[in-house]
Amino acid sequence: MFYPFARSLMFACDAEWSHNFALGSLKRLAHTPLAMAWRQQLPSKPVTVAGIAFDNPIGLAAGLDKNADCIDAFGQMGFGFIEVGTVTPRPQAGNDKPRIFRLPQAQAIINRMGFNNKGVDYLVENVKKAQYQGVLGINIGKNKDTPNEQGKDDYVHCMRKVYAHASYITVNISSPNTPGLRELQYGEALDDLLQTVRNEQLDLQAQFDKYVPIFVKIAPDMDETEVQQVALALLRNKMDGAIATNTTLDRTMVQGLKHADEAGGLSGLPVQQKSTQVLQQLRQAVGTDFPLIGVGGIVDGASAQAKLAAGADLLQCYTGFIYRGPRLIAEIIDSL
Repeated sequence: MFYPFARSLMFACDAEWSHNFALGSLKRLAHTPLAMAWRQQLPSKPVTVAGIAFDNPIGLAAGLDKNADCIDAFGQMGFGFIEVGTVTPRPQAGNDKPRIFRLPQAQAIINRMGFNNKGVDYLVENVKKAQYQGVLGINIGKNKDTPNEQGKDDYVHCMRKVYAHASYITVNISSPNTPGLRELQYGEALDDLLQTVRNEQLDLQAQFDKYVPIFVKIAPDMDETEVQQVALALLRNKMDGAIATNTTLDRTMVQGLKHADEAGGLSGLPVQQKSTQVLQQLRQAVGTDFPLIGVGGIVDGASAQAKLAAGADLLQCYTGFIYRGPRLIAEIIDSL
């Protein structure tokens, strides 16, 4: 198979260099015969969530294609939906390098990228150029140097830029790599942000005559009481759905491994149990009809089924996809 060979070469190189090289290759080759290396025709497994019709419930999580450079290539792999970003109002370089670390023994990655991206205007231009006709989520955040008290202004700015081009918008308040960002998940700060986002959503709906659902992405590092409080805020402010979860700061599952002590968010197999538990708690708190996307530690068909059993309506993968490649999508769809 092509992907295991490609992965062995990429894993022999620096993680961030490999990431950028892969994205550059996908962008350049998406509309050439070489796209046959990753293109696959998969069975349709249609599902409707939040009023959106998905060809299948398996999506690409945000963070891999931050600038929407490779939408067409990822669409060719058979994803039922693609989420690009996280994007911020202004371009920013992110945190100092090195900032991505592989933990292959654990099928895991630690990253502390810090919302590195080329800004929302660049992303929107890429979205406009893409030929992809499927469901596209756009994940938005705030710039690192924007104080939390003004953070809602950054989210509103991004919403106004992407609204006309998105199937849904994700409000990312759970990355561990932007200082203070996770504080927006709690109490009055969360209510203030979500109320502002909701009001802007309704204004934009009237402006564009189009309703774009808003999802909120939460962290796995919350206890059950905190999850319940977040759930109440989501319902109170009429959000359309949630994504559970982002990466974790917990290192319990990778103690002793090389790079385990690096700062940043841990993703992949080690976050599977924690993210699924938060997903299950969130489902219990929001009821049966509130749309939830499960992400975190999906590495095969069985782990995908566990997320669905915990209450997910849709699934997303990232780190599992890095380790398994496009075959992971096919395996999950076969398991449905």
